[in-house]
Amino acid sequence: MEYDILDILEQLGYNGPLLNEEVLVKASEGGLSSPEYIDLCVWLTSRLKRLCCLEENLSADPGDIDGLQFEISGLLKELSCPYTTLVSGDVQQRLKNKDDCLKLILFLSSELQAAQVMQTKSVQESTSVEQNTASPDLRLICRVLGLSESECLDPAQLFSTIETKISNILERIPKEHIGKPVLKSSIGGEQWAELEKINTVLSAEYECRRRMLIKRLDVTVQSFSWSERAKDQIDSMAKVYQPKRHSLKIKTSVSLEHLLAAREDICNVVKTSSGSSREKTTCAINKILMGRVPDRGGRPSEIEAPPPEMPPWQKRQEGGGRGGGWGGRGAGCVPPRTAGDLKVSLE
Repeated sequence: MEYDILDILEQLGYNGPLLNEEVLVKASEGGLSSPEYIDLCVWLTSRLKRLCCLEENLSADPGDIDGLQFEISGLLKELSCPYTTLVSGDVQQRLKNKDDCLKLILFLSSELQAAQVMQTKSVQESTSVEQNTASPDLRLICRVLGLSESECLDPAQLFSTIETKISNILERIPKEHIGKPVLKSSIGGEQWAELEKINTVLSAEYECRRRMLIKRLDVTVQSFSWSERAKDQIDSMAKVYQPKRHSLKIKTSVSLEHLLAAREDICNVVKTSSGSSREKTTCAINKILMGRVPDRGGRPSEIEAPPPEMPPWQKRQEGGGRGGGWGGRGAGCVPPRTAGDLKVSLE
């Protein structure tokens, strides 16, 4: 297995320290505790992600072994890994021996090699297609409008055919059915370029926010597995969670086409608490009522001012502070210390 891995890594262009057989074996024995082993997994995964558009990725810190195991489990399930020892059983008990660690490297490198072959084949097929072939977006338009494929292969007549088809459809629908567009003025090439730049910046911002929210979701779900009861249910939890997790897209799908298609009703903001929105977001947990909880306070209007640190200064009263006797003794007077002194003082 080691020789097969070394051959594939060399063909993939890997030039790291694990091209040496002894170093590869030693790193595989260390598994996720070996920084070199983790670096190789990240190197393979990052290239697979670009070629296969994967949702999963290895982003945990090298010292976070539990996080790496969780991410590798999701990655292998997304890639439909055939090795049973790598995708079944307790997640925290996987990749504990050299053979399983070598199987992981062999599987990832083989998948990357196959993805590169498929990409090369796709590029060769796309370059051999004649210029008469319509783009995927135009072919999709033809499919939606019910036009035959033969009508979509001639670019010279394509747009006139689409325009005629749309005009016929608009004549059969009510006048106010579509609504008025938000964009009412024509835009030149420079303005479209500026809009594209703005959309690129906004898309990057939304992608960053989505990554943060999805990462927060992963961390929250991962924290559920820390309890003793959940350790025996990790596979069941992953089976339920992973399909829903894979459906969450990181990149936004909003483009300039949505600007052209936007109608005036887009300005009508619907609250998330409205009835139409709650029909799609309501779930069984919303019907659970919490019992009485301790009052946590925190109301500024009910907070009392703190007591003064020192008593307020007062003006000396007339005749006070002087005179004989124990209570009003002057300077140098000493209070009685014993019962006999007290008797003498009273006399």
